[in-house]
Amino acid sequence: MTYVVLDNCIRCKYTDCVEVCPVDCFYEGENWLVINPDECIDCGVCEPECPAEAIKPDTEPGLEDWIKLNTKYSEIWPNITVKKDPMPESDKWDGVENKLQFLSPEPGEGD
Repeated sequence: MTYVVLDNCIRCKYTDCVEVCPVDCFYEGENWLVINPDECIDCGVCEPECPAEAIKPDTEPGLEDWIKLNTKYSEIWPNITVKKDPMPESDKWDGVENKLQFLSPEPGEGD
């Protein structure tokens, strides 16, 4: 089992979770965080720290695509280990559904 970051993190990017992670398995994109599933030790301390409730265990049904996205981006984004301020309009975006369309792609990845 591992934990996975879902789309409610997009355009919110609260980083309370990274500060409690004992193995530093979070990676930061322009407007979203991801967890490297190969580094996650399944301790679960990050899940209750997320104000957006955007972290779930991979045992929940229907998360296969999210696991793939977390894996993909954790391989190219930089590691983050220190809490930062959330995105400027995080309160506005928290709870908005289907935010994958708002994920900022990395340079060279297209839309």
